[in-house]
Amino acid sequence: MTTPRLTKPTMGVLDVLISADDADPAWGLRICVEADLGSGTVYPILERLADLGWVEAWPESTPHPGRPARRFYKLTATGRRKASEALQARAKRRLPLGYKGLAGGTA
Repeated sequence: MTTPRLTKPTMGVLDVLISADDADPAWGLRICVEADLGSGTVYPILERLADLGWVEAWPESTPHPGRPARRFYKLTATGRRKASEALQARAKRRLPLGYKGLAGGTA
């Protein structure tokens, strides 16, 4: 298994997936809204993650009049572990509030 490019959009999708649970799984539009990304960004990311074995997907089993069936997504055990590692590494790389190491000069 390889690691996907962990771009900011990919990290946003992973963040949504890791916060979802079996009782309330994530679906496409929910991921788009919560990650603040368009469907043209989210669905290719989900497809790449599924190809890598990080995500599994399944269709909604009960029909809902007035809208198409949703497709649900959840992290696999490996995907959850890898996503947690990636999100923790990102958090460590972020600068603490009040960091002044890159202070500019005077004008």
